Amino acid sequence: MVQQLYHVIDAIVVGRQLGVEALAAVGATGSMLFLLLGFAWGLTSGFAIPTAQAFGARDLVAVRRSVAAGTILTGVCTVVLTVGAPLISAPLLVLLQTPPELMDDAVIFAQISFLGAGAMMFFNYLSAIIRAIGDSRTPLLFLSLACGLNVGLVVLMVGPLGWGVAGAALATVVSQATSVLLCLAFVRRRMPVLHVRREDWRVSRAELAEHLRLGLPMGLQASIIAIGTLAVQVALNTLGADAVAAYTAAARVDMLALTLLQSLGLAVSMFVAQNFGGGRPDRIRRGVKQALCMAVAASVVIGLLLIIFGAALVRLFVGDGEGEVVGLAAQMLAINGATYWILGILFVLRGALQGLGHALIPTVTGVIELAMRMGSAIVLGGLFGFVGVAAGNPLAWLGAVVVLVPAYIHAHRRLGRAPVTPLVATPTTPIAVIGPAEGSRTVDAVITQPIALPPADQIARHRPRFPVLSARDRRRTRG
Repeated sequence: MVQQLYHVIDAIVVGRQLGVEALAAVGATGSMLFLLLGFAWGLTSGFAIPTAQAFGARDLVAVRRSVAAGTILTGVCTVVLTVGAPLISAPLLVLLQTPPELMDDAVIFAQISFLGAGAMMFFNYLSAIIRAIGDSRTPLLFLSLACGLNVGLVVLMVGPLGWGVAGAALATVVSQATSVLLCLAFVRRRMPVLHVRREDWRVSRAELAEHLRLGLPMGLQASIIAIGTLAVQVALNTLGADAVAAYTAAARVDMLALTLLQSLGLAVSMFVAQNFGGGRPDRIRRGVKQALCMAVAASVVIGLLLIIFGAALVRLFVGDGEGEVVGLAAQMLAINGATYWILGILFVLRGALQGLGHALIPTVTGVIELAMRMGSAIVLGGLFGFVGVAAGNPLAWLGAVVVLVPAYIHAHRRLGRAPVTPLVATPTTPIAVIGPAEGSRTVDAVITQPIALPPADQIARHRPRFPVLSARDRRRTRG
């Protein structure tokens, strides 16, 4: 939700200070940015699944090698996206039939966003691997700090500096780069499990292929959905600037709601991957059921709020005197809000299958969403105008859920027949606590914590051949 505030703040400042036409220009780039940046987001999220599975199996060598493989692939994708995407921005916007009066601002906003794509990709990857080992709060903290920075920068660059939509895009890039630096510093100081050693960089083709096997379908799934959004964009462009502005404003409000459900799906993916690696199918079955209940309940509440307050929220973007834009946007929010419960089920079941390592079914559901959105934009948009185009979202969600439900039921039954790794009590462990004098230590308590241990042959296979402690650490612990 905080990540979406980047785009919401940009839209509010641009819409209120530069006008509806500038807001429409930013909105005209939305589907194109989603096509390429959404692919990158899905790709990096998929790279973290092997990391979570290895962490669940307590295979620390595999964790480090997974981080190395994911970093290499993220770097390669960043270079390709940063170099290639700005060059095709203008031709793509022409292909999308962007209105001529919006083209200049739209091209500038898209090119700056793509040039800063590396910051977005590496923040998504770093936050994904931090979440993969069980810490979701730290990425949230860093993202919140960066969002606060974005607020100040976008107001400064669009307002007093007068840089227009270019300032809005640049503020987002600088803020995301700051969040990357914060994540790197945190990993370096607080997360030794993610510290990649020199030998870990020599990853094999099989390891790279495994990361691509899970990352590419998630990236393609986002891109397939985005292609459907492109069809929606074309249909909107033919309806005029008011329709584009209304869809842009409604999409910003709608995305705040969607990210709550999308994040639950991402959490399910990491939860399932960790427990799958740890041999705990019982926890997977129970956790997915709980997540479904949470998703449906949250969907109903969010939907009601948007139906009731949707028009008021849209006015934050366009101000007074834009009754036509507000009315169209409120219709879209009402249509989506009434069907969010379908989307909640979709995110949870898709995340569970991805955490289990399934690639085919999530990709198929993306194709279904593409077909439904394009069909709605072409057929229903021609018959009913803006309302027909807006109806494409719930139809796409419904089509995907029809496939996901039986696929997960089959996986759920297989998990019910899978063996559960027994819990083994670790030896009694003293807990050292910093004492009153600097450098002194006292034993405060003794606990026995049951954990699922990996098989003995796996422990032996990854036993370090060389001392783990550095010379400095050995001096510190001597005596």
